[in-house]
Amino acid sequence: MSTDTSQDRQDWEHWHEQREAAVASSYGPLSLTGTHWLSDYPEGRIPAVPGEWRAEGDDVVLTAAAEDGLTVDGKPLAGPVRLGADHGPIHESRVASGGRRLVVLRREGEWAVRDFDPDSEARQAFRGIEATPYDEAWVRPGVFRPYAEERHVRVENADGKERGLGLAGELVFDLHGAEHSLQVAVEADGTLWAVFADATSGRDSFRFRFLRPPAPAADGSVTVDLNRALLPPCAFAAHFICPFPPPGNTLDTAVAAGERRLVEG
Repeated sequence: MSTDTSQDRQDWEHWHEQREAAVASSYGPLSLTGTHWLSDYPEGRIPAVPGEWRAEGDDVVLTAAAEDGLTVDGKPLAGPVRLGADHGPIHESRVASGGRRLVVLRREGEWAVRDFDPDSEARQAFRGIEATPYDEAWVRPGVFRPYAEERHVRVENADGKERGLGLAGELVFDLHGAEHSLQVAVEADGTLWAVFADATSGRDSFRFRFLRPPAPAADGSVTVDLNRALLPPCAFAAHFICPFPPPGNTLDTAVAAGERRLVEG
């Protein structure tokens, strides 16, 4: 547990400011106006999205005429082009329509096109993220206990569909005098990721949140800073497909810390 609470508080305030700035940025989560699954549009025409989009095996084929006003890699598109899934920052995605970015997405073999619009209503209406001020009591020592092999569970997503979620182990920590655990994934950089709910969820905070602890030390020890509990992307735009907490990741205690919900305008 940290002892330099003044510096920790300043670090948290800086983190919170950066989070709000990222969310409110031109292509932040507030700018997502639609996730369009190509299987819902077999004719290839997505309402309000220029061009013809068709899934063909491991690619999406986009066909456009000059009057559609689409660009790919910064150049006007007139004809067909084969596209793979976009994995980089939104502003670097290949397809644009004026200021909008059309991002190719693939989940479990299904293709979709996401429409990010800097002029979205949600972005214009954003007033900030309601978050509990920093409190060192929410910084808990924990330990990561990896599974012998990764486990996969099916969980409901925010769009109502079930999808797979990979889990690499359990994060164990004490809170309010009792031991708690969360099933977590391990990211490519070694950091952890948990989807969790608690006794405040759906009442004093959004219905679930994310937590991203740092990479554990060699002995498995890791700091669990609940001050940095995050709102998931679907808290900012309903078109995200965030996974709900897997079984066992709903804590029976209140985590009145971190990001709670959007500031109401």
